[in-house]
Amino acid sequence: MSPQDLELVALFKGLDTPGVSDAMDKLGIPGQCLGIMPLADYRGTVVGPAFTVKYVSCGQPAGTVGDFIDDVSEGDVIVIDNDGRADCTVWGDIMTQYAGLRGIAATVIDGVCRDVAKALGEGYPLFTRGRFMRTGKDRVEVLSVNQPVTVGTARVVSRDIVVADANGVVVVPRVRAAEVADVAHRIEAAESRIRELIAQGQTLGEARAQLGYHRLQTRNS
Repeated sequence: MSPQDLELVALFKGLDTPGVSDAMDKLGIPGQCLGIMPLADYRGTVVGPAFTVKYVSCGQPAGTVGDFIDDVSEGDVIVIDNDGRADCTVWGDIMTQYAGLRGIAATVIDGVCRDVAKALGEGYPLFTRGRFMRTGKDRVEVLSVNQPVTVGTARVVSRDIVVADANGVVVVPRVRAAEVADVAHRIEAAESRIRELIAQGQTLGEARAQLGYHRLQTRNS
């Protein structure tokens, strides 16, 4: 990753997808990846710049399936747009093994994966629409790399910041990453204080009112 990538990723330290999602709602920024779920209930949060890949139905002869991975940098999150197809996979155990060896942070797929035992056993973070054993060979091919894609209704541009955890995936536009992270940290701090206050006996309504919680999450307030 570039120095700027590292700086942007560091802004999201200690945050999770709910906090980032709330911040984006307040700022009026779409980016939640609808329908994309974690393969397992991963602990912690993955944050990294997006390396985008677009798949299409293959032509004759069929083109490449997975060679793009040689160009992915350590710490990147691979984001694959396969139009939500569930009839063939674009990710398997060899890709999982290679991604792990290269230090790739995670893979997000608008589509399905297979050979999940490898990813589950090694804890490699995969976020997809599901799993299916049928190969993508001779069914899909790579159309483009590091061009804008759509994943679960969210538009993803190369090097946008991807935040993913057990709750799902949020994509933060790179140009607004600092703004989103700042609001998310303020929301997280308020929620932490609310938990302290209710543990001390305050009602939830009192604690929220004291911290101005609703204003933190509401757009234009």
